[in-house]
Amino acid sequence: MRKIILAVALLTASALSYAQTDSLKNQLTIGLNFMSHGEYCDGGLPQSDTPIQNDGRSYFIMGRTRIDVGFKRPNLEMKATIQNKAVWGTSNNMNLGLYEGWVKMFTNGGLFAQIGRIALAYDDERIIGTNDFAMAALSHDILRAGYEGHGHKLHLGAAFNQNASMVYSGTYYNGGAQPYKNLQMAWYHYDASRIPLSGSLLIMNIGLQSGIPGSTYLQVKNVYQFLAGGYINFHPKYLTFEASYYKQKGYDVDPQYMGAYKIDAWMASAKASINPSDKFGLVLGYDFLSGDDYIPEIYGGEFGMPHHEVSRGFSPVYGSRSKFYGIMDYYYESAYIHGFSPGLQNAFAGITCSPVNGLSLGASYHYLAVSTKLKDLGMTLGHDIDLQASYTFTKDISLTAGLSYMSGTETMVRLKQGNGSRNAFWGWFSLVISPCLFSTGW
Repeated sequence: MRKIILAVALLTASALSYAQTDSLKNQLTIGLNFMSHGEYCDGGLPQSDTPIQNDGRSYFIMGRTRIDVGFKRPNLEMKATIQNKAVWGTSNNMNLGLYEGWVKMFTNGGLFAQIGRIALAYDDERIIGTNDFAMAALSHDILRAGYEGHGHKLHLGAAFNQNASMVYSGTYYNGGAQPYKNLQMAWYHYDASRIPLSGSLLIMNIGLQSGIPGSTYLQVKNVYQFLAGGYINFHPKYLTFEASYYKQKGYDVDPQYMGAYKIDAWMASAKASINPSDKFGLVLGYDFLSGDDYIPEIYGGEFGMPHHEVSRGFSPVYGSRSKFYGIMDYYYESAYIHGFSPGLQNAFAGITCSPVNGLSLGASYHYLAVSTKLKDLGMTLGHDIDLQASYTFTKDISLTAGLSYMSGTETMVRLKQGNGSRNAFWGWFSLVISPCLFSTGW
């Protein structure tokens, strides 16, 4: 009898062990991500061609809701994220769109292939990031493949975009979900095993559509912009040193007149952080983005398209811009007046502290200037101060609020703010709730 009981016990334990192991082969999760973001804007923008009503202040609340469905099994992973984003009170708040939708296949040896709409983020997100603070966030319709293992990561990507699936013609691409016609990229990253050092190399070839259909002067054609550079991160114990350099060549396209012009630009950055404990941190850094030292000639006698031999204005293309040049980001989220690109110098310092568990406080200062000398104008654009507080209630509920102050110079008013005020106060908050609604395995 004891032998029978022992045998049944062993079989039961074996069955439970098999069921537990087998349950990990297929995993299904459903999650909800809710963000409510509000802003108070007083001063600064708009630009000169936009009339200011009353005292120029504005208030709005924007809501973003995402439903995430993920599936994973050995050698296969899938994800779909449906997104709704709209300012409270607008008529289009019932619109739904696909933020992410992809399939990823991989081998046990580290090879993978992924296809679909993907939210890409590389290194510190200066060149390719999600730009999540802007609410809409960025994702790319792309095929990427590569290898990850033993400290090495290699990603190769390619994209090709159209406005519609047309059998005849239909090669012109403008106003679609992606900012480019086609793209090819390669990213290599290495993590050193013996020292706290990592580095990356990034190469991108961006195909842009220029010209206007039916125009004899601005005929439709593809132009290409080449970007290459690298990022390095060295983090011994309490210190972190980061540096990057990128070079841009080829062509860019004026978004208003759709004409192409040559570009030869570069940027460099350096940043040092010290975190002696989890409660306190300091950061110091400097960014330089090249720019033009004169207002370019204007096409057709109208303001809009730079029409000189070579533009020196660097563009951070698809990066998370509010992360680097101040939360308000006057410089790359919206264009300078008349399409001018004088570049940017950003010298910054910041402090963070966590007085109690769950609470994080931060303050930063940015000295901002153009990167080239301008006729009859100084180089200083202004001074930016950002204050931020974040509290995590639970692992899936957090609230962040901030206050920013910009003190602009005459250069800022002339080049960027137009008839906006010299000073600006911006306040904002973001409430994020992201629970996992359902999770199962079999």
